[in-house]
Amino acid sequence: MKHNKVIFGRKALLNQIKNLKRRGKKIVFTNGCYDIIHAGHIRFLRKAKKLGGALVVAVNSDSSVRRIKSKKRPVVPQRERAEVLSALESVDIVTVFYEDDPYRIISAVKPDVLVKGGDWKINAIIGADVVRKNGGKVRNIKYEKGKSTTGIIRKVMRNYR
Repeated sequence: MKHNKVIFGRKALLNQIKNLKRRGKKIVFTNGCYDIIHAGHIRFLRKAKKLGGALVVAVNSDSSVRRIKSKKRPVVPQRERAEVLSALESVDIVTVFYEDDPYRIISAVKPDVLVKGGDWKINAIIGADVVRKNGGKVRNIKYEKGKSTTGIIRKVMRNYR
């Protein structure tokens, strides 16, 4: 795709989504903190990409991560998390959202497919109602045990005390 993969403004994001939809691209959407990118993230994003044409990843802002995870997180600032994600072949667009959950951005994007990891039950996925109401699908991809940012942080802390 020939566009800037990291989009910070909601208006620019929605313009890009409109252009992609106009060209017949199916929009696949996921979200998360993506604090320390690991193999579980990479595998998940590759599988998510296979569900449609353009994969949009919405990243929790630094302030959002602090509110939902801990005051010690994120380890990596939002701009750098977005930059790393945008460098991945499977990711077409990265944006940052500032709310504690992605409901508003999902409502604005109206993706064709909403996808989360298998640790999320389908009926508990935030924004599922919006996606289904607009004729889209909600999916979860099998969660890989032992692949988590929290696990990596714990291991590092144990090994470097």
